[in-house]
Amino acid sequence: MNLLAQLQLTDSAFPSGLYTLSHGLEAYAQAGPVDVGALLEDVLLHSAGPGDATALVLTHRAVTAGDWDTVIEVDRRLHALKLNREIRSAATRTGNQVLRTAALVFATPELARLAGLVETRTTPGNHAVVMGAAHAGLGVPVGDAVTCDLFAFAASWVSAAVRLRRLDFRQAQTTLHGAAGAIERAAGHALAARGPLDLHAATPVADTMSAAHERAAARLFTT
Repeated sequence: MNLLAQLQLTDSAFPSGLYTLSHGLEAYAQAGPVDVGALLEDVLLHSAGPGDATALVLTHRAVTAGDWDTVIEVDRRLHALKLNREIRSAATRTGNQVLRTAALVFATPELARLAGLVETRTTPGNHAVVMGAAHAGLGVPVGDAVTCDLFAFAASWVSAAVRLRRLDFRQAQTTLHGAAGAIERAAGHALAARGPLDLHAATPVADTMSAAHERAAARLFTT
């Protein structure tokens, strides 16, 4: 049952709002030709892995241990790492969307506790933190949780590339399969984290692109 719940939670049909995000790819596409696979690997290793995936792992462990002070610290620190307004907004918007739906569907005490903290604005409720709490409450092993969430991110990325006409549907699946090594390394990096101070990201070009995307005259995606 844990596997089925995990698959449901990370399936693209689950109403998370991820389909509205290009994760920065639209800005690169507007700037010129882009190697979608190489850029995906960079994002996995330098942003999603040390940032969101690490937050998911730390949250999973803290929720399992009943350490809600650490959950709040991880959520706030992850929020602070997201330098651009549209990225911060997207992380909490999709996180809150998942939280409202998952709390209703799975009805775990962990999700109810997090929903209360978000409602009182004690913590922002970033998507990665919500997923960490959800997986912990459902009894999904932390290694499976982080790998599956990174795969969902990569799948969302190539889906955006198709809609931006940078890949066709066959190239998208090849690119997704080719990202397996980067997903494994990003998951390994996240699982090696020991505390909130291990959260980080180093993507100055992506941050600049995101800033330009906020002011773009035409946008298909919100990020």
